[in-house]
Amino acid sequence: MVIFLLLIGALFIVIDQALKYWAVTVLMPVGSMDFIKIGGLDILGFYYTQNDGAAFSSFSGARYFLIIVNIILMAGLIIFAFRSKGKHKFINIPVTLIVSGGLGNIIDRIRLGYVIDYLEVRLFNFAIFNFADICVVVGAFLLAFYTIVSDVKARGGDLGDKGD
Repeated sequence: MVIFLLLIGALFIVIDQALKYWAVTVLMPVGSMDFIKIGGLDILGFYYTQNDGAAFSSFSGARYFLIIVNIILMAGLIIFAFRSKGKHKFINIPVTLIVSGGLGNIIDRIRLGYVIDYLEVRLFNFAIFNFADICVVVGAFLLAFYTIVSDVKARGGDLGDKGD
């Protein structure tokens, strides 16, 4: 199972880096492109940008701080996954997603000094992001969901005080 998860994580990193290569070679020269339009509704597009911060450009310019914090968080997640190995088998899936996404963005920060972002939600004003960000968000959501479900199961299915 560990080998399988390492291969999946490596695959996600390769996909992330390949998409970023595409963004630099194809998207950067034109700036932006349409992707999903339904009728007259512009939903999703590609827009090349360089983000030297974290989510929503927070911590802009704090390259080394972001690298160190991300490495510490990923190491903590990996240690948590190994310690939970026998108890929580599902934990490995969200941890693989989060770590592979984190590594995809760390590669950019170390190599370039910024993260390449290219996905733009046009339906409403939202941050521009990339495949690695999607891995991190989906992994974090799955981890939170699993934690909540595990907590409910540990309580015997009780979701809280019933006002008794």
